[in-house]
Amino acid sequence: MGRGPRGPRRGRRGRHDRHRGQRLRPAEGPHRGLPRRRVRRVAGAEDPARGRRRRRGRRDGRLDDRRRRADRQDRRRQGLGRPGRLGGARAHRRDGRGGALTQPDLAARRAELTARADATVRDLVAAALPADVRQEGRGLAVVATGGYGRRELSGRNDLDLLVLHDDAWGSEQVAALMEGLTTPLWDAGWKPDASVRTPAETRELASRDFRVTFALMDARPVAGDAALVVEARSAVMADWRRTARVRLQDVRADREARIERSGWVAHSAVPDLKASAGGLRDAVLLRAAVASWLVDVPLPEVEHLAHALLDVRDALHDVTGRHTEKLLPELVPDVARVLGRDPEQLDLGVRALGRRLDHLVTTTWRRYDDALDTAGRRRRVTARGPAVTPLADGVVLLGGEVVLTRDADPARDPEVALRLAVQAARRGRPIDPGSAARLARELPAEVAGPWPETSTRLMLDLLATGGGLVPVWDELDHAGVVDRWLPEWAAIRLRGSSSPVHTWTVDRHSVEAVAVAAGLRREVARPDLLLVAALLHDVGKGRPGDHSIVGAPLAEQVARRWGLSERDAATVGLLVRHHLLLPGLAVRRDIEDPATAAEVAAEVGSVEVLDLLAALTEADARATGPSAWTPWRAGLVRGLVAKTRAALRADVPADADEYAGWPSDVPLPSLDALGAEDAEVHVQERGAAGALVTVVSRDRPGLMALVAGALATSGLQVRSVRLHTQDALAASLWEVTREQVEAVRVGTRVRQALAGGLDLTARLAWEPSPAAEPRVEILDSRASATLVGLRTTDRRGLVWAVCRTIAEAGHSIRSAHLTTYGDEVRDVFYVVGTDGEALDPDAAGALRDRLVQALR
Repeated sequence: MGRGPRGPRRGRRGRHDRHRGQRLRPAEGPHRGLPRRRVRRVAGAEDPARGRRRRRGRRDGRLDDRRRRADRQDRRRQGLGRPGRLGGARAHRRDGRGGALTQPDLAARRAELTARADATVRDLVAAALPADVRQEGRGLAVVATGGYGRRELSGRNDLDLLVLHDDAWGSEQVAALMEGLTTPLWDAGWKPDASVRTPAETRELASRDFRVTFALMDARPVAGDAALVVEARSAVMADWRRTARVRLQDVRADREARIERSGWVAHSAVPDLKASAGGLRDAVLLRAAVASWLVDVPLPEVEHLAHALLDVRDALHDVTGRHTEKLLPELVPDVARVLGRDPEQLDLGVRALGRRLDHLVTTTWRRYDDALDTAGRRRRVTARGPAVTPLADGVVLLGGEVVLTRDADPARDPEVALRLAVQAARRGRPIDPGSAARLARELPAEVAGPWPETSTRLMLDLLATGGGLVPVWDELDHAGVVDRWLPEWAAIRLRGSSSPVHTWTVDRHSVEAVAVAAGLRREVARPDLLLVAALLHDVGKGRPGDHSIVGAPLAEQVARRWGLSERDAATVGLLVRHHLLLPGLAVRRDIEDPATAAEVAAEVGSVEVLDLLAALTEADARATGPSAWTPWRAGLVRGLVAKTRAALRADVPADADEYAGWPSDVPLPSLDALGAEDAEVHVQERGAAGALVTVVSRDRPGLMALVAGALATSGLQVRSVRLHTQDALAASLWEVTREQVEAVRVGTRVRQALAGGLDLTARLAWEPSPAAEPRVEILDSRASATLVGLRTTDRRGLVWAVCRTIAEAGHSIRSAHLTTYGDEVRDVFYVVGTDGEALDPDAAGALRDRLVQALR
């Protein structure tokens, strides 16, 4: 065998790595591209034979040296070069969060499972092939790909197999092998996912689908002709390197679509350990980016992060007994027990791991864009180097990123961090990771207060940038800069929420709330207080006690440190303390009741604060998730705000007759004569807001129970209901969640129920609930009505059952306000006696007992 091309001589002086001039790799450090005296010397790219005589490769007797050298890569691209290329302070290494999650026993189990699968596959292949063919073993191989190829089996994964064969093998022989391979694997408890292709077919398919390329990137022969596998893999990877400049754009688009579906491991309330940004698929993506030879990634760190996530995934599979990738909040304690970790620290650690992986991918895309003239971002190069655009004192725009200048001094001028953040957020440009890391190293441990007016103004300018704030805040928080401004942030960083309506972690939710509040600044007299309160409204989470009460003094403390006056700081504290007041009362109380508006007015004290609280409520709800700010909820909150504003201004009485909270184009149900019909039913569809069903009929005991049962049998979920009676006639207005309602069918059902022709008990099949016992409370006994609160599991016909029980007790319902959180309901019924007044204490207690018994 020939010696091949000679590698470089030992002791040869290091030279330029030949990448910078070819625009394949940016310079290191926060001053990338600025003139400097000399170029840092790093290892040059290796040719196929470099170092062959110095380091002998492993030989297995099957592959010649030429094939083995075909896919050699630069040492830096293998992650073996100088550390810190993408460095900076790493969130998963701070505060003990994201410490080593790797469990040696789980890693060993994956290796053992892989070895067992390999042995099983080899035995089955040997049994399926004739002896002469088996001995020859040419032109056919069984290949492990994907997770199996990476030796990442958990016992719940698919066994990704590829039967690779050349044209000498007939279809009948290959079919016999497949039958002898897959059927026994299924019988043995494995889940094979096998395909059959020739090397040419494999190469052609990989050229069209990068997922095939990614799977073959980890291909390894399990049985048969190993040389055939290496040859096919080498051809596929060579094609990938040749076309990666274009195909990486497809990979990026696919990842963006994946994020739309699965969110982020770091920030989503329910992370997907595989598909979410920062999950296992991103680890594969980074390895593929390295294999393109276009960008550098610290692969050892990527492997560490991926193995840690694999351990969590394996523990999740053990806990659930099935193949799932979603780490539900209720499963975290059990998964933590398997891993020997504290549940809270496990959740924080997993999110920190995902955050670092996501950050690596984001930085890789930036380096890719910077290295290639794609996406319309061609760098303008002058005789002295890349164009530099000054933005502020100590801040420039360089290569599409906002960068600190060399003479910036964060230790003496802490405001430079705020100037950098403001410029990046306003322009929608990313912050250079090296600059963020430099700020984390050089800024004072904590920017003491009270801040000077210029610092306060810069922070408020940053919060007012809207959507541009989110990526900038995340970059600086990842580097450790946010802790300098806001030490209280550490308690909510990456903290998940157990509420099913939340989309984000607490910290990301708070930043999203600021972005929403920035769009509401014109609705309030003091937008600065709105923005600060939006950022701090959940700062009390992660500490014992009610987060609103605990967070209020913390928010005041931060506001004073940031340079706000004592009065303004007190207003911020009030907003944080009461940021749940409006939605709580609007949904669970009757906003027509003057006492409800009076309660809000007593807490806020002024119209100015009321407007601030209303805007904060909207920002908080919209940043929580789509189900937290529906048109129905928004209407109720705005109706309560209007009532409270009227009470505060005393311009109009707080008990105005119109139904505040309902759309203005919906009139009160008419109580005109019915005519020949026993009931009139009207349906008004309102798109995403659901539909309104109006029922006008002759008043009778149990009327609401009958209508509720009819709606339930029509498959409608009731959101709220109001009843108005006059001269023996009753008009009820039912808001339902369904956008499209069959008016004729609903009208027929209602009339049948009112006429006694509908057996609601049989149709609704009401059965005792196996869940926890329902909780019924008498919330208040006011002059006008008794408020009955209900907490129980949502079931079909629940409203009918409650209304029937109240009717059987001889009482009437004036209105009801129904709220559903996942499978739990929080309903409030306004109940009056036969005299139209609130129930006495004895009657209220008896009704509570009856409801508990009926709903068990």
